[in-house]
Amino acid sequence: MARGPYEAAIPAKIADVDPQIDSRTQSLVEAATVEMVRFDAELGRDSAPFAALLLRSESASSSEIENLTAGARKVLLAQLGDRSSVNASLIASNVSAMQAAIGLSEDLSVENIGTMHHALLVSTDQGIAGEYRDRQVWIRGNSPHSAEFVPPHHGRVMDAMKDLVAFMRRDDIPALTQAALAHAQFETIHPFADGNGRTGRAIVSALLRAKNVTERVTIPVSSGLLTNTRLYFEALGAYREGNVAPIVELFAESAILAVDHGRLLAADIESALRDYRERLGATQESVRKILELLPREPAITAEMAADSTGVSTATAYRAVQRLEEVGILSPAGKIRGVRVWVAADIIAALDDFAARAGRRSRH
Repeated sequence: MARGPYEAAIPAKIADVDPQIDSRTQSLVEAATVEMVRFDAELGRDSAPFAALLLRSESASSSEIENLTAGARKVLLAQLGDRSSVNASLIASNVSAMQAAIGLSEDLSVENIGTMHHALLVSTDQGIAGEYRDRQVWIRGNSPHSAEFVPPHHGRVMDAMKDLVAFMRRDDIPALTQAALAHAQFETIHPFADGNGRTGRAIVSALLRAKNVTERVTIPVSSGLLTNTRLYFEALGAYREGNVAPIVELFAESAILAVDHGRLLAADIESALRDYRERLGATQESVRKILELLPREPAITAEMAADSTGVSTATAYRAVQRLEEVGILSPAGKIRGVRVWVAADIIAALDDFAARAGRRSRH
């Protein structure tokens, strides 16, 4: 192994930076922002089911950038406690991190970013969950001497994070530009021993919510980034060399793609719900309530259904059985001794979303 001195990055301070973005990229940012605002509004007041699905989709896409993949069914079962798939469990943890990020979006502090990271890793690596690193790390390579990139020495991390938070709290930069640059700066600082990519992309969603670009749903920007991960990593490299335009342009393009993906997912879910309602016809209110729960929770237990809809557990069991009779729900075994059912059509829509997001562009 190589020994001796090596060079580590010293991130530029950005709290007061004036990003120089060319007019073409500015126009692209404006167009992407309009599309995100419009999509958020399109879903209207009844956006809760779609919000949950889009958040899961963003979490899965962000995880796939880190080569963590699992089908929607496995991820949903992992959220209920199934630990048979390591990747699915990691992606389920990313859903928790995304939820934490959105919940903390009004106060993007150094401490709260640590809370997001804790939500991501608490179930898989408690030793570092939420803890800012106290040692040197590097990206790719067997040592810092051969690495593709060496983030700053850990002694610089806290000052760099305070500078980043000051940048994120500014209100004089277009939100999407700010989110792209904040993400790139976060990845450059690489403040945690692991989980930086997923945490950094969760911060993007939190910033878009904090700046009121989105009010109801999470735009799955990572699904756009996923179409060409090579360009994503090249744009991060360009940022570290002082060229901010590529990462801003890529985030704008990715946001537009993400809205396209999101619209297709919403249409697929609406189609599945129409079909479900036709299959059921006239039915009891308890059955309808649980039916409307399925887009938000496509893998359920009777106990979950009872808690979410306010009916008794016995009533929920009967309603679930009725949904199984008409083919809307299918049994998925037991998790920790509790029976689980899944809505296969909604799971298929989530898998179709992932397939679209994973198709590489021709760049």
